[in-house]
Amino acid sequence: MGELRVSTGIVPLGDFKAHASRLLREIGESGGPIVITQNGRPAAVVLSPQAYDEMHDRVFLAAVEAGIVQADAGLLVDHERVQAWVESWGANNEEPMPLPG
Repeated sequence: MGELRVSTGIVPLGDFKAHASRLLREIGESGGPIVITQNGRPAAVVLSPQAYDEMHDRVFLAAVEAGIVQADAGLLVDHERVQAWVESWGANNEEPMPLPG
């Protein structure tokens, strides 16, 4: 994902509306995000599809890595215990969330 450039990467909503086609093309070419402001405050961030995919992949891989570390440390909950807990949701005798061990 490209860097946010303060000189061009922060755009008021009115400017974004007026120049959306050009700004979207620039995002696609540069890979950099833009921040859209509303009343002077950040309201949204627009990314290229490629930058979004890269960010999503990094977050997903970090979550998988954290799960592997937890599994290696023995911090697992049996499937049957989790299934019983989920099936009890909303019941008068709802089971507490199972913890590892």
